[in-house]
Amino acid sequence: MKTRIIEHTWGDTLLRYRIDCENGRTGLEIIPAAMAGRVVERREFFDGPEMAFLPQHWPDFPAWEIDSMVQVGVRGLPAPDRFAQGRSMRNSPATEGLRFQGQRAEGHSIITTLGHPAGYECEHVLTWLEGTGVLECRTRFLNRSEKPLVLTMLSSFSLCGISPFQRDGAAGKLRLHRCRSAWSAEGRLDSRLFEELQLEPSWTGHSVSCERFGQAGSLPVRGFFPFAAMEDTDAGVTWAAQIAWPGSWQMEAYRRNDCACLSGGLADWEFGHWAKEIAPGDSFETPSAFLTVVQGGVDEAAQRLQALYTEEDVSQQCLPVICNEWCTSWGAPTHDSILAMADRFRDTPVRYLVIDDGWTDRPPGVTLENGDWEVNTRSFPDGLKATADAVRARGMVPGIWFEFEVATRLAKAYGEVSHQLHRDGVPIEVGTRRFWDFRDPWVHDYLAEKVIGLLRDAGIGYLKVDYNDTIGIGCDGAESPGEALRTHIEGVIRFFRKIREELPELVLEICASGGQRLEPLLMGIGTMGSFSDAHETLEIPIIAANGVRLIPPRKYQTWAVLHRSDTPQRLIYSLASTFLGRMCLSGEAHQLEGTQQELLTRALALYQNVTPILRRGTSKRHGTTGPSQRHPTGWQAVARTASDGSAMLVVCHVFASPFPTAVEIPLGQTGEWEIAGDLHALDETLSLRGDRLIWIPNNEFRACVAWLKRTGSV
Repeated sequence: MKTRIIEHTWGDTLLRYRIDCENGRTGLEIIPAAMAGRVVERREFFDGPEMAFLPQHWPDFPAWEIDSMVQVGVRGLPAPDRFAQGRSMRNSPATEGLRFQGQRAEGHSIITTLGHPAGYECEHVLTWLEGTGVLECRTRFLNRSEKPLVLTMLSSFSLCGISPFQRDGAAGKLRLHRCRSAWSAEGRLDSRLFEELQLEPSWTGHSVSCERFGQAGSLPVRGFFPFAAMEDTDAGVTWAAQIAWPGSWQMEAYRRNDCACLSGGLADWEFGHWAKEIAPGDSFETPSAFLTVVQGGVDEAAQRLQALYTEEDVSQQCLPVICNEWCTSWGAPTHDSILAMADRFRDTPVRYLVIDDGWTDRPPGVTLENGDWEVNTRSFPDGLKATADAVRARGMVPGIWFEFEVATRLAKAYGEVSHQLHRDGVPIEVGTRRFWDFRDPWVHDYLAEKVIGLLRDAGIGYLKVDYNDTIGIGCDGAESPGEALRTHIEGVIRFFRKIREELPELVLEICASGGQRLEPLLMGIGTMGSFSDAHETLEIPIIAANGVRLIPPRKYQTWAVLHRSDTPQRLIYSLASTFLGRMCLSGEAHQLEGTQQELLTRALALYQNVTPILRRGTSKRHGTTGPSQRHPTGWQAVARTASDGSAMLVVCHVFASPFPTAVEIPLGQTGEWEIAGDLHALDETLSLRGDRLIWIPNNEFRACVAWLKRTGSV
């Protein structure tokens, strides 16, 4: 195959646009620039022993070909062949007819234009996030024809040529990494060899091998995080991608010969029932995806993608501690209960005191009135402003919970069906919920009064936005259910941005049944995200560590629910998890006494000391926790090194037996260290030995935290 290559180097990343000189098909490869000399020449044709038995007049079967950097589906053009239908919409004639037309640079962006004989163009926009090692990728579809065209698929990104360091099919050397997710079980790493997923090429390369995954609906971290990585374990290189979209999305690991491909974007017609009509002269642009390639494994690649999150404003740089009363009152907060907590935490590092669900007007024991957002005057007789003022008088910032995208069954708002989402002509009902239609200006006006107005009038400085079910595959009101859902989600995003614009000092927590909205777009709008709803469970440290792989700790709120019945060991176990992100306290934290209170005071002081490491650093995970997250065994440690190498934070947990008698955490850093602060049980020992931190736990379900400072040279 005769090809032309256009190369660009950004930072330590080499971009290779490979163009087929005969048909103009164009693919994108990215590699570590330092490894350019290790790229090998691929075999041209399949050369297995079975080829000797084929008729001599048959052509040779190509072992590789250029896979297009844009994947598109257009209604009316033929479907893909090679047994793909129902498994993949990639590489249909709508894609394979795309031809290279030109490339231009605009600032930090490279824009490549591909044209199709059917009268449309696709602009592939790749932008360098300077100083990060991260690329932002999106695609624009332009209808240059004289008739409407219906899109059924359009990728945000598509990488090909994996792996350029292997001459052949790289048997046993390629691995796909994903992070599975379920309610209260978010972010579990799933790493599989291509062979385990049947992503081997067939003997002639004729059939398609595909692993398509994602989610359809409005909970973007349901089933999987919108993240994937491919690793060449032989070369020690990993490619990773993350999609920034809080609606339906998909990714595909795809193969039909030696080279593997990874693509993703909006869920397509088959996966998310999405189709969109583009009028002549009009265009459509995908959500952004973020890409990187590293010399290293999945953790190094995921860590690098965290750079897409910008630094927070000055008020958040010390990572103020949050106290949320949900696991204190369990939906029955009152003015007096909030002030009891405020009195306990005044003059402590606790900065935000959040009133959770239950502040609205409801009969005792009833929880189905959300949507009207009227204050319960029995619980807050002088209104929320009086409570908020009293909290501020004690030196803290008052916060409040909303689930403003829905109306529940006993609310008057539940009857406003003309302003709610419908499917097949009837309101979408999920359990007790109906969903506001955020394409409707009335909804924006209503919620501007109910939400923004209340926050402003009451002097609330912290907003927790919850969202507790999914709309599903789509709704009415557009040319397809998936497109109607997409435009609704765009409306939701506009309202979040309106909150930010009108209340710029507001601290905004993104929550959705815990951690079901931990995706880059909404997390970029919010100050931080909730890690999970696993508030009382023993697997909290594992879930918290899962999230640290994908979310910067400074934006990742992790809970410790504390009880008066807790032993010191259990208190430490719970508190230690919060050192993996933004500390949030709940339960009976304000009622601890004696040794319990002393432990909490120690933990708060230690947390203040290590926040610079949490803000800027790199994390490495150690240990093994067994097959079950619900019933963990073994041990786990997360060692986070400050960006300047001067300090380290180690958070370690042991679970049920078996676990080591002495837990050894490799520091992986040259030089001498000292333990500057720690949190562990009195009957346990913590020490340094060479380049290792040694902790000797005395029982199962114990934890320790160590703050290390460098004393020797780096």
